[in-house]
Amino acid sequence: MRKSDREIVESSRLITRRVLMLGVIQAAVVSVLGLKLRSMQIEHADEYRMLSDGNSIKIRLLPPARGLILDRHGTIIAGNEQNYRVTLTREEAGDVSAVIARLRRIIPMTDRQAAEILEEIRKRSAVTPVMVADRLSWPEFSSIALNAPALPGVTPESGLSRSYPRAGDFSHVLGYVGPVSDYDLSKIENPDPVLRLPEFQLGKVGMEAKLEEALRGKAGARRIEVNSAGREMRELSRQEGQQGATVQTTLDAGLQNFATQRLGQESAAAVVMDVTNGDVLAICSSPVFDPNKFVRGISGPDYRALMNHDHRPLADKTVQGAYPPGSTFKMVTLLAGLESGVINPGSRFFCPGSLQVAGRRFHCWSRGGHGTIDAVRSLEQSCDVYYYELAQRVGIDRIGAMARKLGIGVKHDLPMSAIAEGIAPDRAWKRERYGQEWQVGDSINASIGQGYVLASPLQLAVMTARVATGRAVSPRLVKAIDGVAETVPDWPELGINPLNLRTARAGMDAVMNSSHGTARRARIIAPEWQMAGKTGTSQVRNITAAERARGVISNDQLPWNRRDHALFVCFAPFDMPRYAVSVVVEHGGGGSAVAAPIARDILLYALAGGLPPISAYPDDGTRAKVQEMWSKMNLAPSTRPAETRAKA
Repeated sequence: MRKSDREIVESSRLITRRVLMLGVIQAAVVSVLGLKLRSMQIEHADEYRMLSDGNSIKIRLLPPARGLILDRHGTIIAGNEQNYRVTLTREEAGDVSAVIARLRRIIPMTDRQAAEILEEIRKRSAVTPVMVADRLSWPEFSSIALNAPALPGVTPESGLSRSYPRAGDFSHVLGYVGPVSDYDLSKIENPDPVLRLPEFQLGKVGMEAKLEEALRGKAGARRIEVNSAGREMRELSRQEGQQGATVQTTLDAGLQNFATQRLGQESAAAVVMDVTNGDVLAICSSPVFDPNKFVRGISGPDYRALMNHDHRPLADKTVQGAYPPGSTFKMVTLLAGLESGVINPGSRFFCPGSLQVAGRRFHCWSRGGHGTIDAVRSLEQSCDVYYYELAQRVGIDRIGAMARKLGIGVKHDLPMSAIAEGIAPDRAWKRERYGQEWQVGDSINASIGQGYVLASPLQLAVMTARVATGRAVSPRLVKAIDGVAETVPDWPELGINPLNLRTARAGMDAVMNSSHGTARRARIIAPEWQMAGKTGTSQVRNITAAERARGVISNDQLPWNRRDHALFVCFAPFDMPRYAVSVVVEHGGGGSAVAAPIARDILLYALAGGLPPISAYPDDGTRAKVQEMWSKMNLAPSTRPAETRAKA
């Protein structure tokens, strides 16, 4: 059908508009391409010319600053210090051996060190920088920078290295960092590229390892121009890394320092907890070591000295050590008996000095016995026979359940390495572990914290805090991260009859403050700081019937590693508990003579917020001994603000 003239005109107009629109679009595209070509050929010509000349632009990762770790008052206990170092990249160096030979004329380097560096360079990718020298002096560092044209592939760097200003005070709880090893990388599924930087430091043990991701931060990057000889010409751009998180702990640096010095060179551990919120104020293992040596690269002789030391300074005894708790466990057995209704606070047993069970005689520590005693006096005088009798009536399953309720046999969740679970045994445990049935003799041993029972100093502090408060207080080490406070749980009630708890506390009070208490000589006489506690002595050897007949050999006549462990737990103030302390001295002998005075001094320091007034000590010769001990200490200043310290 023939179109009309009008339709032909309309069709021509439509086609013309479409052609115009296409022309405009084409013109716009050509203009954009032209502008882009102008930018590439004129404005960025130098940059693209360098790229075309053979990878002249390099991107270098910038290691982030590691996050700080602070005590509860803001004192730095793990920080960073300036570190001058030099790296070498094989791809840019050309003849690596020649470069290292020239470098040795500037900085001291033995043949062995040079050989180790060459071996490390051969193992690494050609584009991976390898550390050549670390912790250089400023003159050495500046000399390398001045001789850069003769040292292709060598990069002088100014960075940060981990530093522990309190040296050994926090060595076990903080741990330390060290260079990333192939083994470290093998344990990580998708390693952060920053971990491959030369001598990048990674948390190895302790809080440094457990909080690694938070403390590490995020890497930055810089773009640099490098000439054909591999020399860095200029920096084109830089994006700084993001520093790791600042972690504020619950620890008190002043108290930690005092507790560490009070333990001295004993093979020992001490834990201080705030019973109101679970804050761990001090957690010390002795002897200590200097973690700075591991950061800088510990020498062979230094490391062997630590490994071969019979007091095991590298072991964290506070959480890794599991010890028979001895008589400090008697509160567990007593509460199990009271809660089950097997006994009441007035129930009495007769102690003649020993008990015959299943053809075996179990002895009390007092050969003459304690006579007829009740619950409170059983703790006051630490009568073993009372608990032998009680264990047969209450049974191990109830004792084990009470132990777990009080925090023994439980792995507490803290950012520390290799935390021990301890053992709160029962019938099912022995059947599963050994394929054997529980025996009555097992119950008798367990009733006084011997046999299969094992607890760490941390668990003993938790037990004491729970007895003192009646709440399921659990330990915590992190107070805030990047200024955001960690939530303190509202610890629930344990579900133990308050009357029974008061009985256990009354027995602990009598241990310290009655005329027959086993730790009376270590008491605090300031009424506002009255202390309750319990001694413990755990055997590490069997005493034969023949030796008992001849007379048991005293600890001071035995080799050190065959002496009894000394233990002590306590809390104060008695009427309104605030702090709980546990102390374990390996092979220390008696708990009352060795561990109790240490725990008392640490507890007094916590209560006073610094060295306590001498008037808090009994005037029986103790004050003179304490003042002499203080005079020999090199104490760090207390970090607690003066206005928050307790008044005597």
